[in-house]
Amino acid sequence: MPSEVALDDEEFVTRAQAGDLEAYEFLVARHTAAAYRTAVLLGAGSDAEDVIQEAFVKGYRRLSRYRGESSFRAWLLAIVANETRNLHRSRERRNGLLLRAARLSAGAEATEDGAVGAVLAGERRAALVRALRLLPAKDREVIVCRYFLDLSEDETVTMLGWPRGTVKSRTSRALVKLRGLLQVEEVSRG
Repeated sequence: MPSEVALDDEEFVTRAQAGDLEAYEFLVARHTAAAYRTAVLLGAGSDAEDVIQEAFVKGYRRLSRYRGESSFRAWLLAIVANETRNLHRSRERRNGLLLRAARLSAGAEATEDGAVGAVLAGERRAALVRALRLLPAKDREVIVCRYFLDLSEDETVTMLGWPRGTVKSRTSRALVKLRGLLQVEEVSRG
């Protein structure tokens, strides 16, 4: 993230902490897309909007606790990740189902044009999402943070609340697992 964005975030956080609701609304607008992607990719599916709304409300209530030790974005995405985990726990209790993974939007595939390149890209994306769904939750979380959300290692540490060494080792192992799953799928299709 460019440093001027981080500086802007710091300014708006300070204003929001002083009671400026418009400043917080600006932060919400700036980080909604990343929060939504985080919720979807961590398995919120169709509940992603509810998850991020709850995360933004909790973020506002906890704004006085934000100390700037990490970027505001990482701090906020950690709340989104926690809300997504809460959703998973409630789904398990309510339905007794396994964790649900992120889904591709049916509308995105329906709007693809007939070009071969677009079809192949869609198939590769679908294969990646299927493989991602097969990873254990913690492996999926670290892959989503590092590669889908493009978070730095420090931001991933903050968001997941794991030690740096755990983030490094789990990222490495998860990538190996993901590559293996993609290779198995490619062999089975070919």
